[in-house]
Amino acid sequence: MEKRRLVITIGRQYGSGGSEIGTRLAKALGFHVYDKNILRMNSDESGIKESYFHLADEKAGSRILYKIITSLTPEKKAPSFGSDLISADNLFRFQSEVIRKLAEAENCVIIGRCADYVLDGMDGLVKLFLYADMDARIRRITEKGYYEPKDVKKNIKRVDRERREYHRYYTGKGWEDLENYDLMLNTSKLGMEGSMKAIQSYLSLRGFGDYLK
Repeated sequence: MEKRRLVITIGRQYGSGGSEIGTRLAKALGFHVYDKNILRMNSDESGIKESYFHLADEKAGSRILYKIITSLTPEKKAPSFGSDLISADNLFRFQSEVIRKLAEAENCVIIGRCADYVLDGMDGLVKLFLYADMDARIRRITEKGYYEPKDVKKNIKRVDRERREYHRYYTGKGWEDLENYDLMLNTSKLGMEGSMKAIQSYLSLRGFGDYLK
């Protein structure tokens, strides 16, 4: 009997371990995981320099436009090859096209980039959101050495704010709203192993246990 389609999207607070858990989950399931490697695929798909996608990655478009449309949901349009080729909004449309093609082609794990919204309504979609207590996030990011210790909390808040604005801008929905997701987990309470087990248990309950054998 053929297995059901399964595509998992992961929204995550900065420092919650979402990328690590997504990578480990994909390995356990035998899936590919897509995160920043989507940016390279966007470039290949569109012919636009990858650097432009990095500049727009998980950041909202025009701040003025953002203020105007916070209560609206932007149309899911096809990307343009016109004068707005490298606008943040058009780059998002290219990215969305790549995400949809990936989900159509294979079972996979997709981290961030509003994939929960882009794929909403697709059969076999499981939408996760991972968060953590601030102290645990500070420890995690400090250990990675990305910033001076005194600047870690400030940068966690900055990245969260960018992701929150990005999600609101392109979806018209709150990034941390419960109704956007099937399962939300506090990784600082469960740890990496506990979070993995909780997600796997949830997948089994949803009828995807065959992937875990």
